Amino acid sequence: MKRITEKKKSTTLMIEGNIGKCLITFAIPLIIGNLLQQMYNTVDSIVVGNYIDSYALAAVGSSTSLISLLIGFSQGISVGAGVVVSLFLGAKDRDGVQTAVHTAVALSLIVGAFLSAIGVILTPTLLRWMKTPSEVMDLSVKYLRYYSFGLVFSIMYNMTAGILNAAGNSKRSLFYLAIASVTNIMLDIVFIKIFGFGVEGAAIATDISQALSSTLALLYLARSKDEYHLSFRKIRADKNMSIRITKVGLPAGVQNMVISFSNVLIQSSVNAFGSFAMAGFASYMKIDGFNILPVSSLSMAITTFVGQNYGANRIDRVKKGIWVTLFMALIYTALTGFFIYFFARDMVSLFSDNKEVIDYGVLVSRYFAPFYFLLGIMHPLAGSVRGTGRSIPPTIIILFALCIFRILWIQFIIPLFNTLDAVFIQYPISWALGAIMMVVYTLKAKWLVPANNAE
Repeated sequence: MKRITEKKKSTTLMIEGNIGKCLITFAIPLIIGNLLQQMYNTVDSIVVGNYIDSYALAAVGSSTSLISLLIGFSQGISVGAGVVVSLFLGAKDRDGVQTAVHTAVALSLIVGAFLSAIGVILTPTLLRWMKTPSEVMDLSVKYLRYYSFGLVFSIMYNMTAGILNAAGNSKRSLFYLAIASVTNIMLDIVFIKIFGFGVEGAAIATDISQALSSTLALLYLARSKDEYHLSFRKIRADKNMSIRITKVGLPAGVQNMVISFSNVLIQSSVNAFGSFAMAGFASYMKIDGFNILPVSSLSMAITTFVGQNYGANRIDRVKKGIWVTLFMALIYTALTGFFIYFFARDMVSLFSDNKEVIDYGVLVSRYFAPFYFLLGIMHPLAGSVRGTGRSIPPTIIILFALCIFRILWIQFIIPLFNTLDAVFIQYPISWALGAIMMVVYTLKAKWLVPANNAE
């Protein structure tokens, strides 16, 4: 096994130094990156809602849960690759890093091409299954089908960003995402406002932007002289490494897919109340992203932190890092929850001037915003456990809370009331269930034992 004998300038290992500073320095670029990504997705909806109409806004919004379903599995594989790379980096195993990087890129190409094909072919069937109203069906099909062409680029970017993040080089992935975000916003305006392309203009703008960010990230890996250097001619899926990455990432991927599946069912429930309810819900979910994505970033940061320190057998730092991350997540979710609750009407009105759409969006905020702190507990704890390579326990917990429970609620509770309130209240209840279960597991289970998992 070839050891990493010298820390490269663009590789940041978090096995030494002030824990809070390490986590904040690493997490901030991730948070900004996710906010940028949410920003250009939000701009998609704002431009569509203001320059086309509420039906177009509903069409774009109705595709969000399906898009998450399509890319959920690949995001899990990206998590798996990131954990494996961080473990090898923590153990200073250069050969292991190299094999993991080239295998991860190969897997992203395979999975990306497959999901793009699935998205293009099955779009009408999936939207009909979701009970998409007839007045927005054609627009929804057009948007999702065009968007699906670019899924391979989205998956490739997530994988390369996961590799860079595992090495502590989150600033680089942030830089490329910033370029993509600006490009997407400009193309949205050009395609929709100037050229009048309609909803397909928003999808094409996103595809081009994701292609740009993934290409830049790949070229950087190819030029890098660090442990994670990428050689295009060496890209292949090593059997043993593929199994290892999949073993760690598959539970997270299945978790993402099944949770997205439950969200598709929820979206179907909302769709039954008409296009204005769809548009209001879709608008608020864009706002919701400004809370959940930074929390997800903190979860990713603690996953990498735990992976590196667990690989180096620094259990003391792992425990301290978990507490620091929980503190940051709780402060952030309390602030965003307060702000969104009191300014929801103004925020939703950015997407549409239709009073019904705005009222529906505000209704969602009343069930979401006060309970965001529960996500600040559940996700960082799940990310901490996942960083040790133990992906199955947090996956089972989150699957039960955010999927199985929601499916049961949709099947047995909503029919009794048949109101949007009954649809929306399941969110905070499921968050509370997941947070409680993660706390119990973290405190009671023997998941944090000294071990060199990268050998």
